[in-house]
Amino acid sequence: MPDTLTQNPPAPESAPTDRCSRGVPVSGAEILIRSLEAEGVEFVFGYPGGAVIKIYDEMHRIGPQFEHVLVRHEQGAAHAAEGYAKATGNVGTVLVTSGPGATNTVTGIADAYMDSIPIVVFTGQVPTKLIGNDAFQECDIIGVTRSITKHSFLVRDVRELASTVKKAYHIARTGRPGPVVVDLPKDVIADSAPFEWPEHVTLRGYDFVGRGEKGQVALAARMIAEAERPLFYVGGGTLISGAGEIVTRLARMTRIPVTTTLHGLGAFPETDPLSLGMLGMHGTWYANQAVQHCDLLIAVGARFDDRVTGKTDAWAPHARIIHIDIDPACISKNIPADCPILGDVSTVLEQLEPLLPGASRAPKDLSRWHRQIDTWKAECPLAWKRDGKLRPQHVVEALRDRTGGHAIVVSDVGQNQMWAAQHFTYAEPRSHITSGGLGTMGFSLPAAMGAAFGVRARAERGQADDTQAAPALPVISINGDGGFLMNVQELGVIAAHKLPVKIVVLNNSFLGMVRQWQELFHGERYSHTDLTPTNPDFVALAAAFGIPGLRCTSPDAVEATISKAWDITDGPVLMEFRVVTEEMVFPMVPAGAATGDMIVQRFNPENCA
Repeated sequence: MPDTLTQNPPAPESAPTDRCSRGVPVSGAEILIRSLEAEGVEFVFGYPGGAVIKIYDEMHRIGPQFEHVLVRHEQGAAHAAEGYAKATGNVGTVLVTSGPGATNTVTGIADAYMDSIPIVVFTGQVPTKLIGNDAFQECDIIGVTRSITKHSFLVRDVRELASTVKKAYHIARTGRPGPVVVDLPKDVIADSAPFEWPEHVTLRGYDFVGRGEKGQVALAARMIAEAERPLFYVGGGTLISGAGEIVTRLARMTRIPVTTTLHGLGAFPETDPLSLGMLGMHGTWYANQAVQHCDLLIAVGARFDDRVTGKTDAWAPHARIIHIDIDPACISKNIPADCPILGDVSTVLEQLEPLLPGASRAPKDLSRWHRQIDTWKAECPLAWKRDGKLRPQHVVEALRDRTGGHAIVVSDVGQNQMWAAQHFTYAEPRSHITSGGLGTMGFSLPAAMGAAFGVRARAERGQADDTQAAPALPVISINGDGGFLMNVQELGVIAAHKLPVKIVVLNNSFLGMVRQWQELFHGERYSHTDLTPTNPDFVALAAAFGIPGLRCTSPDAVEATISKAWDITDGPVLMEFRVVTEEMVFPMVPAGAATGDMIVQRFNPENCA
């Protein structure tokens, strides 16, 4: 695991306060603030309320070293923390009040749990003596989130608060990352104790394996050496582990082609000839063909989810499986592994590297396998129709061309998500952020906000350190018109902080992915998916928040619209593209079908991009 995920950041050089350093009792609210400072927290995404008002009062008095970002909705706070965590590799932090404040974070917590995103959510709670009495704004948030958290704490003693915070961040970032909830009763926040920050964390029963078992690693090397048609299947765990560089090195050394999951995008540069792009339900036809015909599948930090495999008993029928993952619950859960290796992806690959063809001996000749893949690529490339209509694929590719693929793309859920995954061409780690496992509409805008805060902080640190830091990557939020409105209130926060987020709304006036299924599988009965009667004027809506808005209705104006947006550098900008209503995402695997049975569109090459 990389340092940002496995090690606690160093404590600030200056002592928190003289009172704290002398062991003078301070309030639980101050202990929390000092703990966050000691943990190296940069941003707290939060919303105040009665149960946490003491914490906000202490923030005002102390002026903490972290920045508090006042969101407009607690769900927005959770997604912002996710976006920050995904973009930076650090743990995201949320602070909300009890009752509805806490329950409003549930979708974000579930999203982080499904996608292995490290966040810590601090929730206010009624005083301990009132817990269970149906007090005003009481909610058993520990019970509510039990199945969607990696762990949770109800702090009952102020003397345990600092150590609990330390444990929460340690659990969130280590092993397979995930969300942790810390519930803070009002009396605990008001009580006093000396601030004592623990040096180390000891958690009985909590452990994870770093190095893979030597025999299994050696077996994997032999299987790779024997394979005639090997394929790397790379998932999000690769990025979490910081293993993108070594995966790229091994693929190039062995000449083994690479396909990635939705969350694995960017782990291997899609500009490389060995890249097959994304696999699965809306993956490339040639990636899925490679899976169906390979004789060895090397799964790296992936969990064989249903959107990848489709019909499991027909998936990769000729392949032996090597599965490398840090979570023992994932190995052989959906697809049995012939060579399971439990361990940190980066560490295991480092163990594997010297044993592979290309390291100690000449790489195996895979030219026949490469020719077959090239044939598949030529037979059914990713294509879109050029017929004088404004199509969303055109917009995504124009954004790619404008940035050279060097941007952080935060997509929402639905058709826009798949077009962003298929057509942007991701070249570096942590450049693609989306809601995969839970599929949360309304994710993109607040997540892009959190990512933008992280990018800005990194750039400011580089300037302060006078280092040759790489230029800050632009943050692009890609949305459908339906999902965009679900958390549109965060436009106010983005505007207030002048975050230079490029906001894209692909407006087809429909819930596009549902409409696509209604057309293909439900007799074109478009039940409650037409948004035309309720959609606002998106440019005017942006203006209401003080954000410049641009509208594009013609394919001839796409590049010019994007160019105008990039000329705006002192804050956000919204671009609305009025795309065709009937456009669908292809290729696709119908529900319950095998990935070899994809629905594809074959266009005349003269009319295709």
